[in-house]
Amino acid sequence: MSIAYRYRILALLFAATTINYIDRSIIGVLAPTLRDHVFGWSVQDYSYITTAFQLAYAIGLLTVGRFVDRVGVKVGFAISIAIWSVFGAAHALVRPSFGLIGFIVARMGLGFGESGIFPCTTKVIAEWFPQTQRGLATGVVNASTNIGAVLAPLLVPLFVAPDGQHWQYAFLFTSVFSALWIVVWWRNYQSPSQHPGVSPEELAVIRRDALPQTERPLAWSAVARCRETWAFAVLKLPDAAWWFYLFWAGTFLSDKFGLDIAHLGLPLVAIFATADIGSIFGGWISGRLLAAGWSVNRARKTTLFGCAILVLPVIFVTRVHDSWIAVALLGLAAAGHQAWSTTIYTIQSDLFPRKALGSVIGIGGMVGSCVTMAAFLTLGQVIRKDNPDSYFGPFLLAGLVYFVAFCALQLMVPQLKPVDTSRLDRSS
Repeated sequence: MSIAYRYRILALLFAATTINYIDRSIIGVLAPTLRDHVFGWSVQDYSYITTAFQLAYAIGLLTVGRFVDRVGVKVGFAISIAIWSVFGAAHALVRPSFGLIGFIVARMGLGFGESGIFPCTTKVIAEWFPQTQRGLATGVVNASTNIGAVLAPLLVPLFVAPDGQHWQYAFLFTSVFSALWIVVWWRNYQSPSQHPGVSPEELAVIRRDALPQTERPLAWSAVARCRETWAFAVLKLPDAAWWFYLFWAGTFLSDKFGLDIAHLGLPLVAIFATADIGSIFGGWISGRLLAAGWSVNRARKTTLFGCAILVLPVIFVTRVHDSWIAVALLGLAAAGHQAWSTTIYTIQSDLFPRKALGSVIGIGGMVGSCVTMAAFLTLGQVIRKDNPDSYFGPFLLAGLVYFVAFCALQLMVPQLKPVDTSRLDRSS
C-alpha cells in the first residue's frame, strides 16, 4: 500500500504544479490580446506587470519557504495554494480604467502565493522517495509545469475571442480546481513516519542514503552561511531565461511572425510539450547514472553540462525566417532548462536535510527572481514591437547563462557532498 500511496502523493504534486503553471501562463498567452485590444499596454507596461509578479515571488520565496519549514508541508502547501487561487481569480475584477495598477496588484498576490510550490514539492519528494528515485520524481513533477504551460494556450482560446471579449473567464476557471485540490490534499497527506500503511521495511527504503535530519528548522542565518546555499542561488540564475520563454515567447512569435491568439496555441503547445520531455529525461538520466555507479557529483554535474549544451542553439532564434524553426529552437531551450531545473532541485535534497530545504530553495529562488526582475525591466527598454531583431540580445544571454552558472558551481562547490548537519544545527 505504501508504494501506491507514494505515487498517489506524487500525483497530487503533479496536479498542484499543473494548476500553478496554468495560472501563471495565462498572462503569457493573453499578453498580445490584452496589450493590443483591451488595455492598450506598452511594452514597458507589460514589463512592469511581469516584474511585479517576480518581486512578490522573490519575497514569498524567502518568507513562505521558511514558513513551510516551521509549520510543515501539509499546512504550508494548503495555505500557499489558497492565496494564489484568490489572487488568480482577482485578475477578472480588473477594469481598463485601472488596468495597469490592477494587474500589478493581482500579479503580486499570485506571485506571493505561487512561491510555495517548489519549496513544498521538493520537501515532499525528499520525505517520500529514496535518493536514487528523487531525480525521476522531481522530473515528473517538473514536467507538470509544462503540462500547465501546454494547457493554457489550448484552454484560453475556448473562453477568449480574438478581440479580447470574455478574457476574464481565462483567470477564473482554475480557481475551482485549486479548491478541489486543497480538499483532497488535506484529507490524504501524511508523512511516511505517520502513515499507518508504511511498513518499517518500506520506511527503511525511503530513508536509504538519507541525510541526518534535525528535529527543528535550521536558522535562516545558518543556512545563509553555507556556500552550497549560494551555489544553488547561482544555479537559479537561468530562471530569468525560463520566465522569458514563459511570459515573452508569445509576444516574440506575435511580433516576429504576426501570430494572434487563434494561431499562438499550437506553437506554444509544441514549445512546452518539448520541455516536458526534457524535464522527465533530466530527472531520469542523473538517477540512471547514479544507479550505474557514478558518484552524485559526477552524475548531477554531467547532466547539468548536457542541459547547457541543449539550450545554446536558442541564440539563433531571431535569425530564422520560419516560425516552426523558431518554435523548435525555443522548445529545445525550454527542454534544456527543465532538465536543468529538475537536476538542481534534486541536488538540494542530496546536500541538505529536509528541515533546511524550504529556506535553501527560498534563498536561491529569491536570487533567481531578482535577476528575472532586472531582466524584465531591461526588456521593457530594449524590445520594440515593430523590431523583432530587438529580441536578439535577450536570447543571446538566455543561451549563455547556463554555462556561466555551471562554471560558477564548479568554482564554488568542486565536489557535491552533504552539508555537515551538526555544524548547521549548532549555529542555529
